[in-house]
Amino acid sequence: MTYRIAPSILSANFAKLGEEVDNVLASGADIVHFDVMDNHYVPNLTIGPLVCEALRKHGVTAPIDVHLMVKPVDRIIPDFAKAGATYITFHPEASEHIDRTIGLIKENGCKAGLVFNPATPLDVLEYTLDKLDMVLLMSVNPGFGGQKFIPYVLDKARAVRKMIDDRGLKVNIEIDGGVGPANIAEVARAGVDTFVAGSRPGSAPPRTATRSATTASSPRCAQNWPRSD
Repeated sequence: MTYRIAPSILSANFAKLGEEVDNVLASGADIVHFDVMDNHYVPNLTIGPLVCEALRKHGVTAPIDVHLMVKPVDRIIPDFAKAGATYITFHPEASEHIDRTIGLIKENGCKAGLVFNPATPLDVLEYTLDKLDMVLLMSVNPGFGGQKFIPYVLDKARAVRKMIDDRGLKVNIEIDGGVGPANIAEVARAGVDTFVAGSRPGSAPPRTATRSATTASSPRCAQNWPRSD
């Protein structure tokens, strides 16, 4: 299994965003992760398509993984696709017609994914998994960084991995929230291959974000973006 690190730009210094994205990619990160919040579906407000477009114009060529925590979701999908998103993932609760939203993402030239909050059942995957490129499992409740990892999400990861393997599909499993050096090996053993990296309280931020991973039993992950402040 190939492991991928997806640092979240919410942990970056936005006054130097282009530079910091360049640095974290040069350090071995694989994907740039966007946390898009609307202060409606989740209690926080973050960024929109203009930031994605700005990074593409800056010269970022790495995949951009846009996690939409917005409701309704369909309206903003074409905007992020046009801005340069590679993946667009959304919460099933945020769409009135999940299959249609997946189709909209694909029609706009992006890879599609579904996001499951810690206590959200996986039922919709029975009907949608073969249409997806990614399943994102939230291991914290969405809205804010710095939360503790919720352990029962590992059971969900194992269940999703079994579904994927039983159907012979090539679908990535991504996890977001509270993952770091102390638990990333256990998370990888549960079947996760893509790890969102953000800040964690009480940790010393390293100067560079390191890439995972040698084996399923010992992947490594950065805890923070390089910070110059």
